[in-house]
Amino acid sequence: MLDFRLCVFYTVARRLNFTRAAAELFITQPAVTKHIKELESQFKVSLFERSGNKKITLTPAGETLLQYTTQLLNVYRELEYDMNMLVNQHSGVLRIGASTTVAQYIIPPVLAQFHKKFKDLQVLLITGNTEDIEQGLLNKTIEIGIIEGIQRNAQIKYEEYLQDELVLVCAVNNPLMKKDIIKPEELKNYPLLLREPGSGTLDVIAHALKPHQIKLSDLQVEMQLGGTESIKSYLLHSNCLAFLSIHSILKELKNNECRIIDIKGLSISRPFHFIQLYGQPSPLAELFIRFARNYKAD
Repeated sequence: MLDFRLCVFYTVARRLNFTRAAAELFITQPAVTKHIKELESQFKVSLFERSGNKKITLTPAGETLLQYTTQLLNVYRELEYDMNMLVNQHSGVLRIGASTTVAQYIIPPVLAQFHKKFKDLQVLLITGNTEDIEQGLLNKTIEIGIIEGIQRNAQIKYEEYLQDELVLVCAVNNPLMKKDIIKPEELKNYPLLLREPGSGTLDVIAHALKPHQIKLSDLQVEMQLGGTESIKSYLLHSNCLAFLSIHSILKELKNNECRIIDIKGLSISRPFHFIQLYGQPSPLAELFIRFARNYKAD
């Protein structure tokens, strides 16, 4: 068992707040303080800087301990996962909902390896946009979802899975686009393809353009399409531009069918999230989450 004092330190270091750490760990604030002081006494260093307004920050020693504690926690989780696999048999049906980009480009190789390891467990993959997947979770037609987009429902627990980047793309022979880099306001000068309302991708694009005082309604939207493959196919046969996941265009970039246009001062990254209903964890869903986090591509 990992030293509980390190678990306390890790929680405080993430929250930078003793009160919140105590609530998360279900212990008292004096107990949190006691564990931190014991670690500081053991290592003979201060781990946190405490300012007069009750704010705390990590000292250089605290930063170092956080790096090692994070590594130890990851190793312990992998150990626990592998040991559980030796004694537990898993069977049943796991219904997973995935938004379009995740379902097409991210999760299939993970599912293939998951099936190899758990042959008695049946997986049903349901695809839709982010709004569809969240609604499926609320309606209990799925046990777990994997989505892109912004956290927006208080009934749903969002856990970050991995990061994605949205890039501006056009066909390699697009006659309207002679530049390799444009300013954000120049987006208004070109016909664009966007995802449909309810799409997590659309939410992320709108959120990223807001600091540049650009609304979706300011853009020349030629068409809104319900999937990345539709947008790619239309893009390659038109003079339009589109924001697409970097994961979705690797083949087209390799085949010199499309190219990326940089936007000065604008980059769009987004997390993919695992989502579950609060207070209703599914053992099979938790099993899949642990597997996906430990998955390594061949």
